[in-house]
Parts: sequence; C-alpha cells; structure tokens
Amino acid sequence: MGARYKVLVVDDSALMRKYLRQMLETQEDFEVYTARDGEDALRRIQEVDPDVVSLDINMPVMDGLTCLSHIMTESPRPVVMVSSLTEKGALATFEALELGAVDYLAKPDGTVSLQIKDQADELIRKVRAALGAKRRPRRSSGERVHPPPERLRKPLAAPEPAERAPEGLVLIGVSTGGPRTLEEILPDLPADFPLPALVAQHMPGHFTRVFAERLDRRCALRVKEIRGPSLLEAGTVWIARGDADVVLSRRRKGLVALGVPADERCLWHPSVDRMVRSALEHVPADRLIAVELTGMGDDGAEAMAEVHRRGGRTVAESEDTAVVFGMPKELIERGGADKVLPCHRIARQLVQWAYEGSGTAEAAKG
Repeated sequence: MGARYKVLVVDDSALMRKYLRQMLETQEDFEVYTARDGEDALRRIQEVDPDVVSLDINMPVMDGLTCLSHIMTESPRPVVMVSSLTEKGALATFEALELGAVDYLAKPDGTVSLQIKDQADELIRKVRAALGAKRRPRRSSGERVHPPPERLRKPLAAPEPAERAPEGLVLIGVSTGGPRTLEEILPDLPADFPLPALVAQHMPGHFTRVFAERLDRRCALRVKEIRGPSLLEAGTVWIARGDADVVLSRRRKGLVALGVPADERCLWHPSVDRMVRSALEHVPADRLIAVELTGMGDDGAEAMAEVHRRGGRTVAESEDTAVVFGMPKELIERGGADKVLPCHRIARQLVQWAYEGSGTAEAAKG
C-alpha cells in the first residue's frame, strides 16, 4: 500500500464535517480527521500532525482566520480554506491567502451548504494540489511597495526608447496560488506601463470583483473586472469575470474584451486557453506577451506555446516560486517559454519587453 495522507477537516457544522469527511474518504490514501472550531483544530494538529488542513472561515470560539494565523506561526502546513460565496466571504478568503493559505473552496449556498457534495471532485483536486504545494516567503515590509494616492508610483523605472512598442497586449493565466502571485507582480508595474493586460485567474464569479478592487488599491495601474464590453487601453489590467470566459473582439474604437458564457469543453474558468486563442485571432502574435503562472493542470499551456511558435513572447513562472508547478511546467515542457523566471522578476521582464521600440519579435527576445 502506498503513502497515506492525513487530512484534518475543521468546521463548526456537524453536517458539513460529515459531508466533507465522506467526500475525502472516497480516496484510499486519505486518512481523515475532524475538528469543530479553531481551538479544537489547534489541539488536533498537535495530536495527529495532518499533512493538510481544510479550514472553515466562519466559526465560533476561534474563527478560521485566527486559527490560520496560529497554524502558520506555530506549525506551518498546507491549508485549504472553505468560505461562503459572498462579498464578506471573498474578503476573508483573500485575507487567508495573504496569511499563507494555499487555496480555497467556496460553499455554493452559505455556511451550511447542502450543495457542497457537488464539489467533491474540486475539493479532492485542491487537497491533492495543496499536498504538493510549496510555501513562498512573503516579501519583507521593506520590499513590499504600496502605491500612494493619485497613482503616482512608478515602482520599476521604464526605459527611454526612441519609440514605444506598437499596439500589443499582455495575457496572464493563473490558478492555484494566483492571488498572492499576482499581488507580487502587478504592483511592480509602473503607472505608465504602455500595454493593457488581461488576466484569467481561475476563481468563482462572486470573487473576481472583490479581487479586482483589492488589486486596484495596491497597484499603480488601474485594475478592473470585465463586466461589459471593455476597451483594452494602456494603463489598465482587466480581470476576467469568474465562472465565465473572456474573448476578444475588434470594434470601431479598438480591441475589446468580452465576458462570455463558460465553454463546457474547458475544465477551468475563466479559461486561459480560450483567452489566448481569441487574442491570436485579433492581435499579431509578435505583439503578444503571454505569462503562465502557478496553477494545477495545463490550462493555456498549448495556446501560449502557439504564441511562442508564431513569434510572440512568453514567460513561465519558475518552479522556485510557483505554489503549484503545473501550468508553467506544461508550457516549459512544450518548448513554449522564452523565459522561465521567479515571480519577483516577471514584472521587470514585462517592462523591458513592453518598452522595446523595435516591434520585432527577434529583437524583443534577445
């Protein structure tokens, strides 16, 4: 018999503990334990030393965020948060990811979710991904930069080319570990970054608006969620709406991003693959910069490899910093990555490419 992994399920609802336990116990290599609140969880961690923890956010006695802070300080290990699909739940989830949680599962209908059993496959995928995830140290307070009011900050000095690059677009695909990774990269782009950026982050629809607003407060660039047809302008990062996909279209005023119903043929949404392939239909490949960040699976890898083959520029996050080295690894193995970089060096590379004035792919890759 192979290795067995201990999973601790923490939830104040006996019914939720039962459901989550039953879902996880379908896996022969999972040994599942439970705890009823944060205090009980800390005791159980000392007793059974779980490999991964599933942690509810809203609990009496000690809530999930307080428990998480204790876990990360006293006995760090992978944690998957379980939160409600509400604005409050989204805010708490992003705080948990900032504290060090690997991922989250959103309850579809409130604190006690009778529909949670429909998410068994997703829960199992996330727990398995968490088992192999790495913890990335946060930047020190001296390294982390928060933009002052009026978006005056220019964290990375822009080169001074004779002319700026022609019309282009940055495409970013990311999944597990993505919120923290994007918060490492996007705030380091200057306010006058000359290209628009489009981000497909696998995330529920109730979360992407809150995430865009959170990034907007931290970035020199404007960050917005795609709600209707959105003109792609320099100085703006567009976050694809969760539980849907994003495609591009040419309008009289220019290139527009559109939210469209999720394609059921794609496993993850917003689909990175669909976003990149749509961009290739409307923008010359040598004007595209495609970035594949942390995440399980292979969403976007083949499409970004096609960008590379057609003369575009591509970056894969390196294994050193990727929380889950799935999506970037797939791009690298397809021979589609011009650069393989840790997340803290990606913004600098984007600035370099964006400001190169020749407009030729060969010069840009040099």
